[in-house]
This record gives sequence, structure tokens and C-alpha cells, in this order.
Amino acid sequence: MSRIDQSNTFTLGNRTVKRLGYGAMQLAGPGVFGPPKDRDAALAVLREAVASGVNHIDTSDFYGPHVTNQLIREALVPYPDDLVIVTKIGARRGADGAWLPAFSSTDLTQAVHDNLRNLGLDALDVVNLRIMFDTHGPAEGSIEAPLTALAELQRQGLVRHIGLSNVTATQVAQGRGICEIVCVQNHYNLAHRADDAMIDDLAGAGIAYVPFFPLGGFNPLQSNILSDVAASLGVTPMQTALAWLLRRAPNILLIPGTSSVSHLRENLAAAKINLPADAMTALNSIASS
Repeated sequence: MSRIDQSNTFTLGNRTVKRLGYGAMQLAGPGVFGPPKDRDAALAVLREAVASGVNHIDTSDFYGPHVTNQLIREALVPYPDDLVIVTKIGARRGADGAWLPAFSSTDLTQAVHDNLRNLGLDALDVVNLRIMFDTHGPAEGSIEAPLTALAELQRQGLVRHIGLSNVTATQVAQGRGICEIVCVQNHYNLAHRADDAMIDDLAGAGIAYVPFFPLGGFNPLQSNILSDVAASLGVTPMQTALAWLLRRAPNILLIPGTSSVSHLRENLAAAKINLPADAMTALNSIASS
């Protein structure tokens, strides 16, 4: 039994993945731009993740750009049969590292081919369409044109399943009317709970929800509550935040990122944390603090 089996599993497309996965974003250089500081260490993290039982890795060819996908290919080919690699498109990087929208059909087609080439795959398991109407968070607007273009690439056999990232509930509903959506990836954590209703709706539909920034956007009071609960359990704040997310809903899939093997092991150990009722009460109070 791997160290993360206690996280249980959920369906992602037509695959079953463990709910505690790994996000490769931090393997690139500062600002998710350029090569890693220590390439061997980055490769070691990827290999340790898979050796520890992780079978869901989140990446994108605009991390670096190209860096994380090339590292994944170098570290993990031949890929394990049960490994699901999820990537995302819809953005590109400027020469200064800026995050820029890349929504046109040509942009999306190029992005899919870049991901295929750098990962060394014939088809991508899951592609998330990152909506870039606002780089700081979800913003309303029609996603019909870019999602239709991505669905065409799916029909061509280059993409097996489609997800959405940085989206509103209205956009999720619009997307589900265009093609099957297997996951939604948004900012969500103990302190940032705007998607509570969306998570529950997606759970009812059997759609995965993949939160990012598990410790992002906390104010000092909220951070103190989390730290106090973590200390009472003898674990780290990050482990506590991850354990709460696993408890929050069965369709939540976690992709905590790190460039350190020791930190990776700490994150994966969150699968074993059993949060008592008083800890859950304190943690649930964070959103209103």
C-alpha cells in the first residue's frame, strides 16, 4: 500500500486517480519562468511522487515555458500505465515572463501540439482550458469559441478529456452544454470559499474539482487559527489545509506543488491525517474570520 492510499480515489474522465496528486508548476524557475535551479532535484521530486503512489500530475507547457513538461518526460518515460497527466492551455508567456491570453483556435492548436511534443505523448489525457478574461481570477464572458476549438481537437483524437480552469459557475454551465467537462480547476481553500456551491453541484454530477493555492489569500487571523489547529495535531499548516480539503468533498482532487522531496513527503502525509470534530469546527470558522 502506498503512503497516499488513505486519500481514496475519484474518477477523472475514464480514469481513476488518487485524490492526492502533484502539481509540477514549482519545478520551473522563479516566477514559473526559466529552468529549475537544480534540475536533478526536480527530476527526483517527480520520481519520488510516482514512487509514493501519485498517479495524477498537473502541468502545462506554459510553465517555464516548456520546462515542466520536459522534466516530466525525462523523469518518468516510460510512463506508468495508471499515470494521468493533466495539462492546461489558454495562456502563453511573454518575453518578460508575463501571463498572456492565448485563446484563438490557432493558439489552442499550437498549445496542444506543444504539450504533446514536450510530454512525448500521442494524446493528452485531460486538457484544462484556462480562461484568461482576468489573470487575477474568474471573470464572466462567453467561453464558447475557445471551448469549441478545444472540442474539435478532442474529436481529432489529440485530447481525451476536457476540463476548465479559472471559471465562474455560469461558464461551467455553458461549457457543459458544449462538451463533456470532467474537472474544474479554481482557487479554493479554507479562507477562499467562493466555490462552495459549485463544488457541491459538481460532486452531484460526478465532476472533479481541483483547487489550487491551498494556503493562498489568508489574513493574519485566519493564518493564526490554522497554525493553532496544526500545532494541536502535531502537523504543519499545509498538511492541515490539505487534510481539510480532502474532508471537504469527495470530488476534490489535490495537486500541491513543491520542488523539494522532503516537502513532497510532508504534503503526501496529509492523506493520513484524521481531523477531529473540534479541529473541523475551528477550521470551518476560518472563512468568516
